[in-house]
Amino acid sequence: MLTKLRKMVYRARGYYAGNLNGEPFRLDPYHSKFWRKASAGTWEPETFKILDEHLSMDRDYLDIGAWIGPTVLYGARKARRVMCFEPDPVALRHLLWNLELNDIRNVSAFGVALSDSFGVTRMASMHGEAGDSTSSLLNDGTHGTDALTISWDQFAGANDLSKVSLVKMDIEGAEYGVLPSLLPWLKEHRPALYLSTHAPYLDEDTRTERTRQLMSSLSFYGSCTDETGEPVTSEHWATPQALSGFRSYIFKD
Repeated sequence: MLTKLRKMVYRARGYYAGNLNGEPFRLDPYHSKFWRKASAGTWEPETFKILDEHLSMDRDYLDIGAWIGPTVLYGARKARRVMCFEPDPVALRHLLWNLELNDIRNVSAFGVALSDSFGVTRMASMHGEAGDSTSSLLNDGTHGTDALTISWDQFAGANDLSKVSLVKMDIEGAEYGVLPSLLPWLKEHRPALYLSTHAPYLDEDTRTERTRQLMSSLSFYGSCTDETGEPVTSEHWATPQALSGFRSYIFKD
């Protein structure tokens, strides 16, 4: 009863008053359970540490898979400009609401999905609820929605990305198809890459080889560590730890 009453108060007021890594924000009241967790510092503290390390007010931040915006909102306070992608219409609606609640003007939010080509494809939540942070191009379920896709070359050709210092990619398994298209640009500009992997979403018979291929393609980076800061070597990609869980890695020179 108390939880329901709190939700009613937040919704009547129009926002949840919370913080992200100590930064105060007004946040959409329909995700108050998540925002409470984030405000308590228990949601991905390692992610905020990486944002702090690689963002500055004279550089830009590229967030591929923004969801409702926790990393976008925080990044907007730390970077000159934020460019982000969120093709799930439910998540995008709340992302834009959160930007408006905080009068954030240095974010360009694109309601399209990065893919290997321009087109329209089906996407759906891996857990069955639109906007729940697990929407993926790997799932074309009937509960999903159509998403407009653009290629990396199209996006990069229309934007000045020379000041990007950090790329975050968290796209629920689509990284295996999308990331290779970024490789020439990553090799040339060498921004730090914060990559979340979703190997369990792949077929078991191809999971090991596809993970090895993806990670070996990033071997031009000087170092790779996991989300805890532990160094990662090439042997790691074939371990059960890498293939059975949802892990994140930071690649940098």
